[in-house]
Amino acid sequence: PPLMAAPAAEAKAEEEEQVELPTNEGSENLLRIRHSAAHVMAMAVQRLFPKAMTTIGPWIQNGFYYDFDMQGTSFEEEDLKAIKKEMTSIIKKNYPITKEIVERDEAKRRIEELGEPYKMELLDAIPEGEPVSIYHIGDEWWDLCAGPHVEKTRDIGMKAFDIERTSGAYWRGDENKAMLQRVYGTAWENPKQLKAYKQMIIEAKKRDHRKLGQELDLFSVQEDAGGGLVFWHPKGGRMRNIIETFWKDLHVQEGYELVYSPHIANVELWKQSGHFDFYKDGMFDQMSVEDEEYQIKPMNCPFHVLMYANQPRSYRQLPIRWAELGTVYRYEKSGTLSGLFRVRGFTQDDAHVFCLPDQVADEITAILDLTESVLSKFGFNKYEINLSTRPDKSIGDDDIWGLATDALVEALKRKGWDYSIDEGGGAFYGPKIDLKIQDALGRKWQCSTVQCDFNLPQRFDLEYVAPDGTKQRPIMIHRAIFGSIERFFGILVENFAGEFPLWLAPEQLRLLPINEGAVPFCDRVAKDMRKQGFRVEVDAAGERLQKKIRNAEMAKVPLTAVVGDKEVEGEQLAMRARFVGDLGVMSVTDVTAKMSRAIDTDTPFKDA
Repeated sequence: PPLMAAPAAEAKAEEEEQVELPTNEGSENLLRIRHSAAHVMAMAVQRLFPKAMTTIGPWIQNGFYYDFDMQGTSFEEEDLKAIKKEMTSIIKKNYPITKEIVERDEAKRRIEELGEPYKMELLDAIPEGEPVSIYHIGDEWWDLCAGPHVEKTRDIGMKAFDIERTSGAYWRGDENKAMLQRVYGTAWENPKQLKAYKQMIIEAKKRDHRKLGQELDLFSVQEDAGGGLVFWHPKGGRMRNIIETFWKDLHVQEGYELVYSPHIANVELWKQSGHFDFYKDGMFDQMSVEDEEYQIKPMNCPFHVLMYANQPRSYRQLPIRWAELGTVYRYEKSGTLSGLFRVRGFTQDDAHVFCLPDQVADEITAILDLTESVLSKFGFNKYEINLSTRPDKSIGDDDIWGLATDALVEALKRKGWDYSIDEGGGAFYGPKIDLKIQDALGRKWQCSTVQCDFNLPQRFDLEYVAPDGTKQRPIMIHRAIFGSIERFFGILVENFAGEFPLWLAPEQLRLLPINEGAVPFCDRVAKDMRKQGFRVEVDAAGERLQKKIRNAEMAKVPLTAVVGDKEVEGEQLAMRARFVGDLGVMSVTDVTAKMSRAIDTDTPFKDA
């Protein structure tokens, strides 16, 4: 589905025209525009700052960036305005953008003449025998580049781009190398798209899960305890419990067994699984325990493999489906950490299916059905799906790769889902399906994945006894739906802008006693409703009613009930719904019944 510039939360914005925002994947024209805009920006910077050295300037999801070595200086806000002005001047001149293939020695000579050491390093990284291409803007500026680009600078709309911000970035992402200055920009096919994108950015800032997480007291990252470690506060903890309980119950219904595994294991396990060799840089250092090295787990997979291997297995037992909400820990550099989206400790909603070759298609179909059931519960019904096939470097023979890939394709066909094929984009151990969800702002988030794995069954010599008595290797399927609880929760907060549906809200109803005499009644009602499973609080503070209503609004509580002497006498509640207002006086029994219907059907309270 296309990226949509969603309307703002205000009702009036719903009447505004929605503009489809194209993606790089869906529009080669947009990709060319952004790539060329990066080159024009680099040309503008070197006009304004002749000592600036260029490095790389790719297109990215919503625009482009370029990294510069500014010889010890940094860009200021006024510099960004000057860069945009100079870019506009370059675009207006309508310079041709042309490609030239040169010999490696000629490219080296030109780079030495310019005195650009980063370009030389990029040239050296081009494999011998591959063509060296250069893109020129007019006769003034050029860069090593594989393309693609637009034909002339006016193909970049003068009112369809902007310079956004600057930041620091290490050359090659290596903190031991030079600190560069990165300038970010955005570019679109027309001014309407740019305007829609800017509106989306404004709305995204309002929805920032880090901001809302603090305002709603859901979670925090305590730097005193270490970066990237999440503390779930009571309200966030309530929501997490709701999410996990729903997940567990649904998995049990669908034939999964829930398992639990340790948080650490002997490092030899990770060496046998291959994780130590492939992901060592993303793992924390080992700890010494009685002359042995133990590793805090970065993944759950090897634990499930050990449990499978713990006893002989027959084909009659397969498929085996095990699910675990397993907390893992991965090393991330402090500069990459970001709220709940990039952390060092997180809980994966992991599951592994061990099955026979002829069960693979059915199992993957069932996984996709389950994925749809889970995601739709949280309001995510638009997906972007990619099927990634065998890469050049892989394990397993052609037959097993063909069987697994065909099974993935068959499952997608059964679902009737459109998908893109990423040729050669699979993991070394098997093909996979990746699913991105689309949120209320049209942003796409990678969450769910289904992966066939030929590596771990081979490394751990997993077997089952076939009908003919021979020992055969099972197919192993990795699967996650949320990806991680933390990241998915951050997506939820931003998707709903903190306005959670009644079934998910950490506080569903707040009782607002007008005077002290109403407090005991409110306490009793709250206690009784909690016993029925509702999340109810009483605001017994000695404040004016309007202040209490305002506090509940700020906390985004879906329902409030004003309680005075009349309500106490009649055992009633004067109900109010967020964004609706007064709903009238109802008996407590009617309120609980109406809340139950609203939760069960996921409909607004007033309509239940």
